[in-house]
Amino acid sequence: MHASTVRSLLVRGMFAGLIAGLLAFGVAYVFGEPSVNGSIAVEEARAAEEAHAGHGAAGAEAAEEEVVSRPVQSTFGLATGVLVYGVALGGIAALAFSFALGRVGRFGPRATAALTAAAAFTTVYLVPFLKYPATPPAVGNPDTIGKRTTLFFLMILLSVLLGLAAVVIGRRLAPRLGNWNATLVAAAGFLVVTGLAFALLPANDDAVQVGFPAALLWEFRLASLGVQAVLWAVFGVVFGALAQKALAARASADTPAPVGAPVTG
Repeated sequence: MHASTVRSLLVRGMFAGLIAGLLAFGVAYVFGEPSVNGSIAVEEARAAEEAHAGHGAAGAEAAEEEVVSRPVQSTFGLATGVLVYGVALGGIAALAFSFALGRVGRFGPRATAALTAAAAFTTVYLVPFLKYPATPPAVGNPDTIGKRTTLFFLMILLSVLLGLAAVVIGRRLAPRLGNWNATLVAAAGFLVVTGLAFALLPANDDAVQVGFPAALLWEFRLASLGVQAVLWAVFGVVFGALAQKALAARASADTPAPVGAPVTG
């Protein structure tokens, strides 16, 4: 693919990521922030109980003034984080699309964009989420946050590498087994090896404090999953349309004029 085409797709991918980020922010604000506020209220109540029981350090920590207020965190801060995340991942996904187009089957730009978005959602978020689901702020053990973060990013790396390996294996098996059977074999292999990774990697047993409301935890995790699903679904649709238009314009520009056609301009 020509460098200028890749650059054009990169810009369109970042723009599609921005659009997807706007809608994902709406989902996060409407469905995610109530559970975040609830989890903070639970933690504050726990800290107040500890302070009342004589744990002065806990009470002092709870009384510390916030550097950034909750209204700012839940609006401007949340929007900034989600939009930057959407633009960055949109650009990366656009580069992955540029590589995948024409290499993973005879799919057009829209279908390839949808497959790229689905693969990114599955490997970058869904699979790691199933092993290490999201937790609300202030409910985990602060002494283990480094360990939990490392394990989560390790799971992302493994998931992405296993996904790429499945694609390569599927392509190599396709001439012998056919596209459908090769896809099934590669997907089965991905599931088996991912299951082994789930079994071997340690669990985050201290990610949620004992006694935290299960309903509130479930609400937060469902909202987190919904934000990611909306982000990648919108990106796949928007970027597919933009990529289709850009590639069609490029193909039209590269098509030579018929012999004898009048030259204008």
